Amino acid sequence: MKEITIEHINQFFDIHKDMSYLRPEIEKVVTYICDIGQHNKILVCGNGGSCADSEHIAGELLKSFVLKRKVSQDFKQKLQEMYGEEGAFIADNLQQGVKCIPLTSFSAYNTAFLNDCNADMLYAQLVNVLGEAGDVLIAISTSGNSKNVVYAAKIAKAKGIKVIALTGEGGGKLKDLADVLLNVPSRIVYKIQEMHLPLYHLICLCVESELFEA
Repeated sequence: MKEITIEHINQFFDIHKDMSYLRPEIEKVVTYICDIGQHNKILVCGNGGSCADSEHIAGELLKSFVLKRKVSQDFKQKLQEMYGEEGAFIADNLQQGVKCIPLTSFSAYNTAFLNDCNADMLYAQLVNVLGEAGDVLIAISTSGNSKNVVYAAKIAKAKGIKVIALTGEGGGKLKDLADVLLNVPSRIVYKIQEMHLPLYHLICLCVESELFEA
């Protein structure tokens, strides 16, 4: 890992000492996400507040978080060759990102599936259709037992997709399905959610520092 990435991790756990046991797991998560490469992606799912967290994570990965993430010089040159001055403008206003799909955002699909099919399979169906070996699924459930999230994780495992689970203390059913378990030290829903936010901000910060130039 880059020195700046290690510094981000050190600073986080200096503040959040109650989660220090998660340091090795955070390092694994950053490695898994950085290793997906050009042809794979991240899928994210959760319910309620964890649904909002799914959208939040995707937003931080698909665009700049702290760094500018300028497009490559080669791509900028190609845009300039194709579109002249407008190409330069386009390039200067685009950013690089990490491929990330929040499974929570398919409004038409979600309502149709809930109306026509078994609700517990809502996210599992999307993982089945969109997921490929080498992808990463971030499965968020404060209890670790949300049925639709657990089924999504089961399909992910069957398809060769790594599962990162964000849960509360204990980990619930996701514990046995996760390649990495980020089980924060609480059993109170809102407190778990409050701990999840800085934890996934750290992940996004570290992934960005690893993949993109300052």
